[in-house]
Amino acid sequence: MLELWAGARLIDPPAAAFSQALLDWYDCHGRRDLPWQREPTPYRVWVSEIMLQQTQVAVVVPYFERFMARFPTLAELAAAPLDAVLALWSGLGYYARARHLHQAAVLIRERHGGAVPTAIASLEALPGIGRSTAGAVLSLALGQRHPILDGNVKRVLARSFGIAGWPGQAAVQAQLWRLAQRLTPALRVGAYNQALMDLGATLCTRSRPACERCPVAPRCVARRQGRQAQLPTSKPSKRLPEHTTLMILAHDPQGAVLLERRSLTGIWGGLWSLPETDPERAPADWCRERTGAAPLGLEIHPPRRHTFSHFVLVMRIAQVWTPGAPVTIVDTYREAWWHPGALAALGLPAPVRTILADLVLPDPDRP
Repeated sequence: MLELWAGARLIDPPAAAFSQALLDWYDCHGRRDLPWQREPTPYRVWVSEIMLQQTQVAVVVPYFERFMARFPTLAELAAAPLDAVLALWSGLGYYARARHLHQAAVLIRERHGGAVPTAIASLEALPGIGRSTAGAVLSLALGQRHPILDGNVKRVLARSFGIAGWPGQAAVQAQLWRLAQRLTPALRVGAYNQALMDLGATLCTRSRPACERCPVAPRCVARRQGRQAQLPTSKPSKRLPEHTTLMILAHDPQGAVLLERRSLTGIWGGLWSLPETDPERAPADWCRERTGAAPLGLEIHPPRRHTFSHFVLVMRIAQVWTPGAPVTIVDTYREAWWHPGALAALGLPAPVRTILADLVLPDPDRP
């Protein structure tokens, strides 16, 4: 029997009753026809779980289908260049996920004979795979008994059992893990974990939860106390700092665009992006330094903003048309001229792809 403290009151719901209520609801209302559920191999489930981190199912589905069409097996993913992986990830965000996915595929090929490890410790040892992701892969694909604790599950458990405190705090997270472990049934673990995620995504939502249709509403502490809006506790708020950069959209005389590959660490790691420089620098000076001559044409565009989880990037954009001598390329891995027709195949940050779509001109002779 499960015994947990909810504030000052001791609640004692049987774990079996909680899990059975979820399973009964899932059998009638759960999602069972998502692309990765139709053939739930460890590889397909792993890719889906990485894509689903901090991303909604509706957004992930088309990305997953395109990814699987290009990399239907782990061997093909491991053999692919990182650029090809990042190109398919472009627009999905959190690009470290794609880099880690590719890196992990290579490690699985080299260390595990090309098969996704079925021991949770081995799976967690791979890049980009934490305890919850590993548990989801092994339970959904193989039925192994492992708890999960993604954002949706944290919300369901915090409300159901009245657990206060921001789930990002170590002590609160540890409490939620203990609860998740004790509630996870011995049988139908994959269905139970999927039910938890579905409940959080469809009924026990962040705002306006549909408590009247929730299968565990009769035992929910938050509903009984009218605290649905307070649980789980929100992350302490703070104003996001702003960083400003000057992006150079440079055209050579043949109409190609200069792009630079970003470092593997930091934002947009490994993706191709526009060259950046000090926002106070004159774009004409950049052109003179790189080409030895003043630009043939120069246009300053309104700044654009992109919000990350920890700061806001303000992108000033200067479009320059370089003179006859193109910018000298020293390292073609780090920078290169790309004709507009080749841009679609590159891994580009979504804001940069939008800038290029809006501003790259079809007429290469326009100054």
